Amino acid sequence: KNFSLSLSLRSVAMEVIAPLNQALLPVPANTRPLTGKFCGGSVSGIGFSLPLPCLTTPARNHCRKLMVTRASIAVEQHTETKVSLIKIGTRGSPLALAQAYETREKLMATHAELTEEGAIQIVIIKTTGDKILSQPLADIGGKGLFTKEIDEALLNGEIDIAVHSMKDVPTYLPDGTILPCNLQREDVRDAFISLSAASPAELPAGSIVGTASLRRKSQILHKYPSLNVLDNFRGNVQTRLRKLNEGVVQATLLALAGLRRLNMTENVTSILSIDEMLPAVAQGAIGIACRSNDDKMANYIASLNHEETRLAVACERAFLETLDGSCRTPIAGYACRDKDGYCIFKGLVASPDGTRVLQTSRKGPYAFEDMILMGKDAGKELLSQAGPGFFDS
Repeated sequence: KNFSLSLSLRSVAMEVIAPLNQALLPVPANTRPLTGKFCGGSVSGIGFSLPLPCLTTPARNHCRKLMVTRASIAVEQHTETKVSLIKIGTRGSPLALAQAYETREKLMATHAELTEEGAIQIVIIKTTGDKILSQPLADIGGKGLFTKEIDEALLNGEIDIAVHSMKDVPTYLPDGTILPCNLQREDVRDAFISLSAASPAELPAGSIVGTASLRRKSQILHKYPSLNVLDNFRGNVQTRLRKLNEGVVQATLLALAGLRRLNMTENVTSILSIDEMLPAVAQGAIGIACRSNDDKMANYIASLNHEETRLAVACERAFLETLDGSCRTPIAGYACRDKDGYCIFKGLVASPDGTRVLQTSRKGPYAFEDMILMGKDAGKELLSQAGPGFFDS
């Protein structure tokens, strides 16, 4: 069929697709899919393995032949591919659910087929950290308190992807899983919330600050030794704010990222600078994991990755891994890009009572291997300074 280049796009589409609806040309036997390596799986450069056959038509120029090729691919995908359900595993707290819904919205925004009704389902999973609320996290012990059960569901095929707060993810991922995506990081700073003081410095001696974080506890006690810390101040954001309103504590510290995701920043009294309160490793970052043999899911979630965040989180986690950090260890670390494009890393370890705080910093290229080395080197330095028994004080 002859085509005129002056036809409208709609006319061309009707002319091209109608004959193809009658009989799609077979893929030549020697056609090879465009593939690449990512996260331990074979994936394609465009999100899936796809042969690109060159369809022969009577068209008179290359542009028209290319249009036919693309149209045939679109028809073939539409007629032969059915969107299967994607199950997103998450904890059930309001913040965790907000992160899961953010992930769902980003998937739908970047993959049109996932906008179909019922294409994505949120699955709530209760973790050890959610079940045991009567003890401080440091007393429960172990790693993966907020991720283990979700990862098990992933490996068992009960869910397809897992959405985690990166600060909760152990430095070693379970065998059979990969984490190819970090969403763009939120504000990493901590928020100070009080009904009676504008900042920690204005709290009267003997005031009680509620926090379940040893990192926050040690830094508060180091700077303000006259204050007291209630370290079993557990529960979701709403629960902690309710306890503050009831007078259980005079102040609390919460991640600003969580408050922003929950649209609850009106509760913030003041925001602590990085120098006032160094954040937790990977604070404000969301990680999305899948099975290592699931190329389809790896492609979906890798398309959401924010590379600057991924590199910063990798640097911080290298620092944490070197220190073998857990919920029993007051550790803080933060990597960011400065105005000149370099990576600036700050790391901290402290005794649980805040009497000793050790800090270090690094500057280097904002590149994966360099940043991993920076994190590890900073961790080794602080381990050497701390000496044996430091974290038992």
